[in-house]
Amino acid sequence: MRLTVLGKSPSWEDAGGACSGYLLEEGSTAVLLECGNGVFGKLRLYRDYAEIDAVVVSHFHGDHVLDLIPFSYALTYSPRPRAVGARPRLIGPPRFGERLRTIAAVFEDRELVDRAFEVVEYRGGDAFTVGGIAFRTAPVPHFTETFAIAVEPPGGRADERPSRLVFGADCGPSEELVKFAQGADLLMLEATLVTPEPPLAGRRRGHLTPREAGEHAARAGARKLVLTHVSDEVDPAWAQREAQAAFDGEVVVAHEGLVLELD
Repeated sequence: MRLTVLGKSPSWEDAGGACSGYLLEEGSTAVLLECGNGVFGKLRLYRDYAEIDAVVVSHFHGDHVLDLIPFSYALTYSPRPRAVGARPRLIGPPRFGERLRTIAAVFEDRELVDRAFEVVEYRGGDAFTVGGIAFRTAPVPHFTETFAIAVEPPGGRADERPSRLVFGADCGPSEELVKFAQGADLLMLEATLVTPEPPLAGRRRGHLTPREAGEHAARAGARKLVLTHVSDEVDPAWAQREAQAAFDGEVVVAHEGLVLELD
């Protein structure tokens, strides 16, 4: 299974960049994980958007969902014919579909997303498959209902567990995430902050520093850590050093075009 980073910015794009978006490919199956602003154009550099089997989203924040609108326009109005009833799945958290319809309604086309996608909603702990790729979800602390996502490719010998990718989504410090990510071969964690954010009144924190991401990876016993959701205004070498100070495994700072192979 191959993971390609299409966008890794936080809630504002890097110069010429894109927010959260990751392309998962296994054989003929293609899944887009997150679709933040700028991601749809980046996707087209690597894969025909008409070949995407599903889009999976962790939470309803703009930097993870806004390019679902141009994606919907492309699927609806492309000059290429589409088989009747053929729609990729759009898989998101509770109330995800209604929130997207509200956005589309601002543009006076409330049914836009449903014409383009088959909208499916999951809840924490739910599992589902796309073309044999297995997904599991678990709630993590953020400023809106948010879910970490574990991914396992199909196959693997009976005596060998398939490689696992765990995507932490946007997340504050979380023992729930550490438990969910136990033994992950590749753990992708956000590292938005340079210093810990002060907790908002009545709410838990919603983001991590690179060092905190390294601490989470160490406690989870992960083999490899990928830092993402990092602005181009942050020195990637500094972010890597901060994570390495807490985690003995390999640390990679995500950049657009980064390709990771999961054996």
